[in-house]
Amino acid sequence: SQLVEDFQELRRTLETMNMFNANLGFFFLHLAQVLILEALAWVIVWHFGSGWLITIFIYFLLTVAQAQDSFLQHDMGHLSVFKKSKWNHLMQNFVTGHLKGFSAKWWNNRHFQHHVKTNIYPKDPDVVFGPFFVVGDLQPVKYGKNKIKYIDYEKQHLYFCTVGAALLVPVYLNLDSIKAMYCRGYWEDIAWVSSFYIRYFITFGPFYGIFGTLVLIYLVKLLESLWIAYVTQMSHIPMKMSTEENQDWFSSQVLATCNVEQSFFNDWFTGHLNFQIEHQ
Repeated sequence: SQLVEDFQELRRTLETMNMFNANLGFFFLHLAQVLILEALAWVIVWHFGSGWLITIFIYFLLTVAQAQDSFLQHDMGHLSVFKKSKWNHLMQNFVTGHLKGFSAKWWNNRHFQHHVKTNIYPKDPDVVFGPFFVVGDLQPVKYGKNKIKYIDYEKQHLYFCTVGAALLVPVYLNLDSIKAMYCRGYWEDIAWVSSFYIRYFITFGPFYGIFGTLVLIYLVKLLESLWIAYVTQMSHIPMKMSTEENQDWFSSQVLATCNVEQSFFNDWFTGHLNFQIEHQ
């Protein structure tokens, strides 16, 4: 079709402009900011102690590090950093497993479904939140016809802002990742995730104890969750949602993806999603 030919021509043009050659210096700085923030948090608590003000300060440092981890592993999961897939996967395991405590294989499986069928209900896992939330035009109708009412969905916008967004990462996604690792036998990912908790216990355990360190991890993920939930959902939730329409991939991405106004801060805050090929 003409659309496919135009898309292929666009790809050839971008290839001649070297637009698909990753800037490794940029990704090095992205990783460096994460490592520096994590190291700085430990140095501060080691030097100044674990008082409330210090704990709150390092709490914000670790939250920024975790959020930027999420965006960095997103690029690696899309194989956007290195020319060889194995290097992308290795670094994704390090960032997702060791630095964040999540399964890379679980994330890839879930995220690839999302991009293959973006905003297609119920094939896109990122728009299936039942029975807690119903989004788009189709899910509320389905729940209404079937008399499904676990909660008051007319007020879901209120509890999404106060509870839902905060619990997305530390509860929903965390439990889903753990379930996938053990049920599917992702033993390598289990090792990577274990190294995340071991690292936290070694670095922060002497100051907060085991229970206090677990609370710190949970609270960091809770605040990160607010950041990640709003960034990821604003990319797709405002756009068209439908059941399977068998559209070509390019059209489905354009119809279901929303970019944000570009600025230095917006690019950093949203993990440079505007520049992801799947988010154009």
